[in-house]
Amino acid sequence: MPAPHTLDGWYVLHDFRTVKREAWKALDGHTAAAVMRDLRAFIEAELDAARARTASFGAFVIAGGKADLLFVYMRPTLEELNDVKARFESTRFADFTDRAYSYVSVVELGGYLAKPGVDIEQDEALQLRLKPPVPNMRYVCFYPMNKRRVHPDNWYMLDEEERRKHLIVHGQIGRQYAGKVKQIISGSVGLDDWEWGVTLYADDPIHFKKLIYEMRFDESSARFAEFGPFYVGQQVDHEALTQWMMTFHG
Repeated sequence: MPAPHTLDGWYVLHDFRTVKREAWKALDGHTAAAVMRDLRAFIEAELDAARARTASFGAFVIAGGKADLLFVYMRPTLEELNDVKARFESTRFADFTDRAYSYVSVVELGGYLAKPGVDIEQDEALQLRLKPPVPNMRYVCFYPMNKRRVHPDNWYMLDEEERRKHLIVHGQIGRQYAGKVKQIISGSVGLDDWEWGVTLYADDPIHFKKLIYEMRFDESSARFAEFGPFYVGQQVDHEALTQWMMTFHG
């Protein structure tokens, strides 16, 4: 069976960090403030690029113990993702963190969204979805996932019509959360260990639980979906991030 066509947009790096607490606490207040000013310059450069629509960026404080921070970067090329990674590593702030997890992918839409005769590069609505800004919403939830490939529940052996039926029902559940949850799907086949990365944004984190719980009962998820680790956190600007860092500076 031929593989379905996809539309691919900006490359995405989810960079999860843990803070080296002992090293951070050992800093005097003056040096700690200087480190945070250095981070501010990096963040401001990222926000400038986002405002110019040449990139997307978001910073988050992660709940639980899997990580402390998440920085989300989107760029037109992998080279530019490597560049921004190197620029972060050159900050003084990076010296007080370790990478807990990272995920590389590319924003993905179904090929059916490309209408016949329409230039994708000139379609403003499609371009906004392929090169999305990080939503201005309070909370984030990220998880990687696969489609199962084990008989008899092998997603890739279903014919096109059967896959379409599953996706229609799956999409109907998602549309019930329109305005409450914003979703960005990024494909990672050949780029990372899972097949997709799913990033959800909402102003109320309980919507993550309700949406994903409802989808567990959808046949598409119940039979064919395999999920990786979940990360949830709150979006922060530089001031909120500085305040959070200073709460355990000592």
